[in-house]
Amino acid sequence: MPRIVPSQVVSFIETCKLTARAEIVQMNELEPYQLVSTLDLIDQIPDELLTMDGATYASFVQEQAHIKDILEKWRADKVGGYQRSGFPFMVSKSPLALIRDALAKCPDESPAPSTSEFNFIPDTDLKTNLRVDLGSINRALSNGEWKAATVLAGSVIEALLLWALQQRHAADVMSAAATLVTSKTLNKKPKPDLEEWALHDYTEVSAFLGIIKTDTAKQTRLAKDFRNLIHPGRAQRLGQKCDRATALSAVAGAEHVIRDLTP
Repeated sequence: MPRIVPSQVVSFIETCKLTARAEIVQMNELEPYQLVSTLDLIDQIPDELLTMDGATYASFVQEQAHIKDILEKWRADKVGGYQRSGFPFMVSKSPLALIRDALAKCPDESPAPSTSEFNFIPDTDLKTNLRVDLGSINRALSNGEWKAATVLAGSVIEALLLWALQQRHAADVMSAAATLVTSKTLNKKPKPDLEEWALHDYTEVSAFLGIIKTDTAKQTRLAKDFRNLIHPGRAQRLGQKCDRATALSAVAGAEHVIRDLTP
């Protein structure tokens, strides 16, 4: 079953055209199946995406009940041999309009409730983006989207280690990198701009500085290798592909890093 998000339901509602006459619309211009479909789609939106304030959410729930009452009356009209009742509303106050307006305030992406909080990161935007990515990883795992989970987990590790290294003095970071070049752990000295580093650089320097533990470094190296399988040439040479094992290993690497960075 495809994932249903608020914007998709908003788009569907906007296809349910109602003709306004003197700022009034009649609900019986629509077919019952259009209202039933709207309710069915709403039921499929993940709860974590319904981010509304209390008043908006109360209206959102109330208008769904209103639609159910309309459908029930139309069933009674049909049984009684009558035409469907009109149910006039102001244009902006019809049940569909109010539901559309409520859903338009909701995001299409949001972390699942169980997703790590990243409270150790003061940057609100970075924290939110990481939580959204981790929520996407969890959904990818649930849906068997192994490549997406593997790649996203690698990206989360990169972002976390970059952030952690940026909290250290630049001189200490570059000194550690130079030492690792001398020991041939790194093939070449990374550029001064940390944002241009690769996951391999982040991992080895973070491990050397004690930012991440030894077992975390091992798991992160696996995540780096598996993430590289997105390149067709490498996957072909190694005879490997992203699967459940690579996804779980990459996600484990991300969870190890989160554990080490959490005070």
